[in-house]
Amino acid sequence: MAVSLGVFSSFCAVQTASFVRSSPTAVKLVPCNLRPVRTVTVMAAASKPAVETKKREPRGITKPRRVSPEMQYFLGGLSEIPRTQVLKEIWAYIKEHNLQMSPVECAIMILSETLDHLQQDPEDKKVIVCDEKLKKIFGGRDRVGFLEIAGLISPHFQK
Repeated sequence: MAVSLGVFSSFCAVQTASFVRSSPTAVKLVPCNLRPVRTVTVMAAASKPAVETKKREPRGITKPRRVSPEMQYFLGGLSEIPRTQVLKEIWAYIKEHNLQMSPVECAIMILSETLDHLQQDPEDKKVIVCDEKLKKIFGGRDRVGFLEIAGLISPHFQK
């Protein structure tokens, strides 16, 4: 229901008055010492029918790419796979074979073969000790930092 503000200014009574328009609804007016407030009614626009969202084609690191023979060997024969999935497979392999160690463990392992006398943080696993399977995809390196993995697998993806 829309009433202009000019109508309110002409009614100035101590008590509320009622104003009847041509429609059967009545409008109550407030005393003139209160400031009138303009109300805006927004009509809902006709909603458009829902458009079916198409599944977007994978792109970037989620797009399957051809991989090198060394990576195919590691992945069990897969010739095309997304980069994200390769990282998941590598981490699953590392955790399954317990190949993570803390930097302290790595330094002590290099200096001596015993780890019994040192306390270490089991959550600090920043170094990956490569077995023969990982050495093939990490360029023959014995140890790899966990941040280096993404860079070391890049040469195995063909463009």
